[in-house]
Amino acid sequence: MSTVTVVAKITAKNNAIEAVKAELQKMVAPTRHEEGCMEYRLHQDNGDPAVFVFYENWKNLACLKQHVNSKHYQAYVAAVGDLIADKIVHKMSEIV
Repeated sequence: MSTVTVVAKITAKNNAIEAVKAELQKMVAPTRHEEGCMEYRLHQDNGDPAVFVFYENWKNLACLKQHVNSKHYQAYVAAVGDLIADKIVHKMSEIV
């Protein structure tokens, strides 16, 4: 299997920006130590602080699936369920 790049955009509800940010930040360190995690970067939009983007590179799809099933990812999902307005995840493969 080839490397999987993920670009995930999370939009927090306006009254929950700091709470969502804190939960997202909690995931960074443990995720970077996961098997197959090659890159895991969290960004916050300069013009709209409610928008967060993860840029991730995983060794393969199996490693990404392990991440989604990890305890810290599941804790994040439970914590932000009612705090986010939108979430879009793109799983991509490099073509050039």
